[in-house]
Amino acid sequence: METLDVQTLNPLRALTAHGQSIWLDSISRRLIESGELKQLVTADGLRGVTSNPAIFDQAIRGSADYTAVLEANRSSGEQDAKTLYERLAIADVRDATDILRPVYDETAKRDGYVSLEVSPHLAHKKDETVQEARRLWDAVDRPNLMIKVPATPSGIAAIRQLIGEGINVNVTLLFAINAYEAVADAYMSGLETYVASAAGRERLGNVASVASFFVSRIDTVIDGQLRQRLAEPELDRYQRRVLEALLGTVAVGNAKLAYESYQRMIASPRWARLAERGAQTQRLLWASTGTKDPAYSDVKYVAELIGPDTVNTVPPATLNAFRDHGIAQPALSAKVDEAHHIMETLGNIGISLDDVTGKLLVDGLRLFSEAFDRLLAAVENSRRG
Repeated sequence: METLDVQTLNPLRALTAHGQSIWLDSISRRLIESGELKQLVTADGLRGVTSNPAIFDQAIRGSADYTAVLEANRSSGEQDAKTLYERLAIADVRDATDILRPVYDETAKRDGYVSLEVSPHLAHKKDETVQEARRLWDAVDRPNLMIKVPATPSGIAAIRQLIGEGINVNVTLLFAINAYEAVADAYMSGLETYVASAAGRERLGNVASVASFFVSRIDTVIDGQLRQRLAEPELDRYQRRVLEALLGTVAVGNAKLAYESYQRMIASPRWARLAERGAQTQRLLWASTGTKDPAYSDVKYVAELIGPDTVNTVPPATLNAFRDHGIAQPALSAKVDEAHHIMETLGNIGISLDDVTGKLLVDGLRLFSEAFDRLLAAVENSRRG
């Protein structure tokens, strides 16, 4: 009997044939203890896990999985809310890294990572970000941990220092290509610092980083502006056609141009010198890839962003949807000229992508800060009984 290749049966596993790693944008005690995370790794080829304050807020406040630990702390009353939250988060992250450690080893440190974010309240405080990142890195004590740091100016300075110390970093809340290019420069600068150290000369290839480039949120905002224009009664047929053609195209177009920038970076002499020392490229990671507009495919931000040397981190619903009906085929390097045209057209009609991405960064920090505060308030209430 002919043996069927499992990659033909599972679109998630087929992504690896195109050079893309699939990570899960979710973490919880139940996911770990139920065996589901291990099953996703073995059956679906899952290669990493990401988290953020909103995800931990949902996990801790939205289930009874942490009740026993919280009640035990209530009787002792020894820890404040932030310390107790970190205890819970670090335990989850440590256990998840252990489940993913075989992936880390099998892929020669390319995959198998779990991310843990510094407090969003430190987004504009470089030194405090570095201090908290070091503390979390030491507390988890796993080589396949990534510390998440937002791509603010202060965050980028912190990223440069952390990479220079050999700490893995997941750079989060990237929306704009110029911000991504600043992050890529910080990564290379950090590697150049690290390789000049005694440890770095021996272990440069151990340092890993991803640049988390957010996707669907851009379409949500841009499409809203386009639909406002489309509601104007004085539009002629040509203007209406131009606006309609832009719907649902800007986020993917922006991502394709970021990938084009990545390709230029790894072709540079500067990168070649680091690669000769064994450095890993800082892959682009597509984040915010759950489809928010029901008019679009529920796997739009996976199917349209498949390409070599990239990561896509997806929420559970999107993971399940792609497993069910996704088609894994190259898309990221296709129609790049069209992506340039989309951006040019957007500017010509007076919509500033820079304004949109700048506001999305501010909004993202606010949303994560609010989730973090809700989480700490819930932990504090439980602690006090």
